[in-house]
Order: sequence, then structure tokens, then C-alpha cells
Amino acid sequence: MDGGLGIMICLGAMMVADVLDGGSPAAFINPSAILLIFGATFGATIASTSMKQFMTFPKLVGMAMKPRVSDIASVREMLVKFAERARREGLLALESDVEGIQDTFIRHGLQMVIDGLEPDTVEEILEIEIESMQARHHKGVDMFAKMGGYSPTFGVLGTVMGLVSVLSNLADPSGLGESIATAFIATLFGVGAANILWLPVSANLKNKDGAEAAERRLALAAILAIQAGDNPRIVAQKLRAHAGPGADEAEADKGGAGSAMPEAA
Repeated sequence: MDGGLGIMICLGAMMVADVLDGGSPAAFINPSAILLIFGATFGATIASTSMKQFMTFPKLVGMAMKPRVSDIASVREMLVKFAERARREGLLALESDVEGIQDTFIRHGLQMVIDGLEPDTVEEILEIEIESMQARHHKGVDMFAKMGGYSPTFGVLGTVMGLVSVLSNLADPSGLGESIATAFIATLFGVGAANILWLPVSANLKNKDGAEAAERRLALAAILAIQAGDNPRIVAQKLRAHAGPGADEAEADKGGAGSAMPEAA
């Protein structure tokens, strides 16, 4: 739970710092500030995107809270084995194995290769699929980025509203300190929600999107190499190159000679 752990660390650090300064976390419980910040932020997000997009909120938060599971090492090993079989028996020999591939992107790419589509066509279609995936992911990334922008603004708005209320009750100076403190809680919630929740979630989803796109492009390079009839060793080298810097070290850490490809960094 990388994302969840990071958020808990942020909240914990703030609470401990407040206690060390002699404060009390209970002082931050302010229903009106919570309602204003979260309610207004959600409303503005719906207005700037759509209700349909906002309904993906729980799913996207769940994705950000959990670490991304990748089986790229097994995928690389599988693609090298396909390259070996295709070179030995021909592309049609892969047809019996394609249906068992769980990754729809790889299955679709190899099926097009088996069907005899031109390499340029295969590459173009798969690149479009990658771009379409990233465009879909960007909607979620952008939604949380927007929330990170709205939240502090509504925090300031809540503080101004609170100060207006304070100034309208100057006849009772005994409660001014508490009233002003309560007014500034809205700013605290607004800035805190943006920097502890919305912007980190946006960045987390963006990182996951980049990792998935990189893995798909790695698979695309292997599929085109298989179609071209490249030597399996060349296919492995191309996959290693797409894995990026550090791939050789990762392979050495895993035992090197026993793996067709290293674990991605």
C-alpha cells in the first residue's frame, strides 16, 4: 500500500507536530470546514469534468492506494520463447498459444502478426491502443490535479467567510481568538487535502500510467521483432534495451543466466 502508507505518514507527521507544539488534533474537527472543502471541491470537479468521470473517484483512489503489480519479467520470458518458436516453426505455430495469453494487448498484437498484417499496420494499431489507454488514464490524472487546484481556493474562501462572521460579532471580544482559529481551519483543510490527498493521488496515477505504457511499448518492440523473424537473442536484447538503464544489474541480482530478461527497475 505505497500510496496509503505515504498519506498515513503525512497525516501522522502533522498530528505529531501539532501535539509537540501543545495543540490537540481534536481542535481540527470542524464539520462546516469539512463540508465546505470537500463538498465544494467535489462540486467544482463535477462541473469541470462530468458526473460519469467523477463516479470513477473511488476506483481511482483505490488504485492509487495499492502498489502496482507487474509481471513484466514473466512477460519478457514468454515473448522470448515465442520468438524462439516462431523462428523454429514459423509464425502460424504461435496460433495455438495466443488464446491462452491473458494480456489482451499482447494477444491482439500477436494475432495480427499471425493473420499476416503488415508490420507498419501492426505498429500503428498497437500505438493507437497505447495512446487510447493513456488518454483514458489522463482523465483520472487530470481530475485529481483539478481537485488539487480547487481545494486550496475553497480553503481560502472558507477562511474569508469565517472572518466575515468574526467581524460581524466584534461586540463579544472574548470569543474572537477561538473564532479566528476556527476560520483558519478551512484554509488548513483546503491546503492539506490538496497536498496530502489530491495531488499525490494524481501523481501516483500518472506514474502508474507511465509504467504501463512503457511495458506495452516493450511488448510492441518484441512483437515486431518476432514478426521480422529476429534471432531470439536479438529479441532479448531489444527487450533489455526497452527495459531501460539498470536492467543488466537487475538480471544479475536475479541470477542472470537463468532468466531470458531482467526484472524491470
